[in-house]
Amino acid sequence: MPEAMAAPKASNGGKNKGGAYVDRDKPAQIRFSNISAAKAVADAIRTSLGPKGMDKMIQDEKGDVTITNDGATILKQMQVLHPAAKMLVELSKAQDIEAGDGTTSVVVIAGALLDACSKLLQKGIHPTIISESFQKAVDKGVEVLTGMSRPVQLSDRETLLNSATTSLCSKVVSQYSSLLAPMSVDAVMRVIDPATATSVDLQDIKVIKKLGGTIDDCELVDGLVLTQKVANTGVSRVEKAKIGLIQFCLSPPKTDMDNQVVVSDYAQMDRVLREERAYILNLVKQIKKAGCNVLLIQKSILRDALSDLALHFLNKMKIMVVKDIEREDIEFICKTIGTKPIAHIDHFTPEMLGTAELAEEVNLDGSGKLIKITGCTSPGKTVSIVVRGSNKLVIEEAERSIHDALCVIRCLVKKRALIAGGGAPEIELAVRLAEYSRTLGGMEAYCVRAFGDALEVIPSTLAENAGLNPICTVTELRNRHAQGDKMAGINVRKGGISNILEELVVQPLLVSLSALTLATETVRSILKIDDVV
Repeated sequence: MPEAMAAPKASNGGKNKGGAYVDRDKPAQIRFSNISAAKAVADAIRTSLGPKGMDKMIQDEKGDVTITNDGATILKQMQVLHPAAKMLVELSKAQDIEAGDGTTSVVVIAGALLDACSKLLQKGIHPTIISESFQKAVDKGVEVLTGMSRPVQLSDRETLLNSATTSLCSKVVSQYSSLLAPMSVDAVMRVIDPATATSVDLQDIKVIKKLGGTIDDCELVDGLVLTQKVANTGVSRVEKAKIGLIQFCLSPPKTDMDNQVVVSDYAQMDRVLREERAYILNLVKQIKKAGCNVLLIQKSILRDALSDLALHFLNKMKIMVVKDIEREDIEFICKTIGTKPIAHIDHFTPEMLGTAELAEEVNLDGSGKLIKITGCTSPGKTVSIVVRGSNKLVIEEAERSIHDALCVIRCLVKKRALIAGGGAPEIELAVRLAEYSRTLGGMEAYCVRAFGDALEVIPSTLAENAGLNPICTVTELRNRHAQGDKMAGINVRKGGISNILEELVVQPLLVSLSALTLATETVRSILKIDDVV
């Protein structure tokens, strides 16, 4: 490749005889090496695009295996060495944060645009001209996409379900989309106020993974779910629960420094034990006095958070105890049940407690137990989703898929517009940009045209992964769009071309918009690099 662009003799100052601009040798080689490295990453991911896409099995250095279809996860696990290829990994991460879905498509689009760049560079067009034309093309593309989108109301549950189902279709758990899609929609709708919300904080939706059962057993719990076990077996169900969350230890105090106490006779020994009993009994009595009957204890690394003696007293007083609550869960628990964390026994007062209708330990047919706290009187707008599955890989993939579905609905909350899926927007863009390029002059027209053609990679990859003939399918699609049928897309289920909106294949506008803009930004920055030092 680079030989074609070898610099002529320096005497004519980087200009060749025809007067066109030709780069020096080194920058051209660097550019091509960057482009081919980034394209290699995009090609590795291409096969996992769309509902018929394949999955990747990735083994990390510890020997853990991940099976996934999610572009961001694949790239995060891949050990990429080339700096330009790392930019594509960052790109899919950015798309994951911005939209949450479309992480594979964004990398595939970037790869196709880089391919177009290398062809334009070989023709001797200056990188800056290519870069500026691409920016023009993107601005036009955003207009086209916004023009073909349809507004959506958050009260329209049917549409939200369709977009969540479309997102789940390309995942391993696609056959369960009829269960997971309504779950995702309900989860998001419970944590926001549909009238005023502009974004969704996904921290409010907690996904809890529990091994065992099948994906059919996944459920949405309006309240709190804890995976810890109940410490005292006597109390496993408490109605009208008053819940206290403590961050101190119910065990005899320790000195700050290492020390040794020498006990010389039994009387002293008894006194030590008696003091310990009195101290712990005093703590437990104060807890009982506040009216608490469910006690959550934060994990402690310094000493036992709960001594056997304390557990014995709590059991007598019929207080349900859950210990080893993780530090990062504290905020979520407080938000859910309206309790406040208590750092010292003196602060243990009735107003610090949260209330709930029911706190019980649920037995999951032979595969462990969960604690559910439901019927919170002052719910802080949080929900929990319990994900079940037969092995670790399935559970993790199900969790990623639910995260994608939640993100899709979050996109619709951010920007309330839908667009057709199935390659329809990309082909529409290609046709519109080709028309637009005819109004421009010179090199720009050429670059915008190339940008439009590059976007056809999405429908052709969709067709290829579905086992259709990519060339026939894309040509037919282009024909339909040229005749003005904006919603024509690839119907993967029936293996042909149909009106995609009638097939209910829809995606949020934000996913397509951010994929297009982020991919172009990355390609422009790769183009601008002329040396790696």
